[in-house]
Amino acid sequence: MTHQARAQTPQQPIGSGFGHGSTASEVLAGVDLSGCSAIVTGGYSGLGLETVRALAGAGVAVTVPARRPTHAREVLAAAGLELVDVRAMDLGDQASVKAFAKGYLASSRGLDILINNAAIMACPETRIGPGWEAQFATNHLGHFTLTNALWPVLSRGGARVVSLSSTGHKISGIHFDDPHFTTGYEKWQAYGQAKTANSLFAVELDKLGADHGVRAFAVHPGGIMTELQRHLAREEMVAAGWMDEAGNVREGFKTPEQGAATSVWAATSARLDGMGGVYCEDCDIARPTDPQSPLARFAGVDPHAIDPEGAARLWALSAELTKVNAFA
Repeated sequence: MTHQARAQTPQQPIGSGFGHGSTASEVLAGVDLSGCSAIVTGGYSGLGLETVRALAGAGVAVTVPARRPTHAREVLAAAGLELVDVRAMDLGDQASVKAFAKGYLASSRGLDILINNAAIMACPETRIGPGWEAQFATNHLGHFTLTNALWPVLSRGGARVVSLSSTGHKISGIHFDDPHFTTGYEKWQAYGQAKTANSLFAVELDKLGADHGVRAFAVHPGGIMTELQRHLAREEMVAAGWMDEAGNVREGFKTPEQGAATSVWAATSARLDGMGGVYCEDCDIARPTDPQSPLARFAGVDPHAIDPEGAARLWALSAELTKVNAFA
């Protein structure tokens, strides 16, 4: 099938039968994934840990790349997940990402699911590598290199790739003129750009990978309190409406088990066979944002985050920066 002949998946719900309150274990109830292999970045805290728990419980052999492997093994063991394979990798270090991928390719393990889950959020201005802005470099470029470097094993069995975005994408598109904020850093603009990048990455990867049987989905897991908020003071979260003065999280936030559900659904649901390149939330394909809705900031996907031209432009920029491109 050519790219021209492949029908674009509509950015509209398909009626999955799951929703906002569904958990990852509910999504996988009765599903046997024995014989499947997965990689989950950030798979030893918050959402990632619950994603790993659900996949492993369905029989998946899971590998977790970790910047602190000893810590990751301790956390996973405490969660009863001693059989999860932990390997060293720092998403913010391109050489480390390539070394992890090289090691994985050298193993006999296949790869059916890649969940690009790890992220940093709203951190103080930080430069890594050749002066790259840390949120863009870690959340997007690290996963870009990881996915491209793993392409030989991803394409072998027609894998699914899940890219964790968020409603943070609504804050900002891609600053193509200055993606590393060299002329003035603003942490939320940088986070918004990174989350838009995560969505656009799935759009372009799906276009490039579909002929090889590889499909990609962007996922908004929902609002969840995890270690992701470690750079934020309580006052800032109160001002944002995430919690009250006493620290009670506002209604509508999800538990980590609920937050992991959409990632797991996008990675495994047979309902999504033959589909891809769409942004998902609440265990379904999301609707385009309704600008008139009072929930416009919290629901749906903005046009810039699923724009095919923006996706192709970001892919070209990312390949130029990382010097990695499986499709060159």
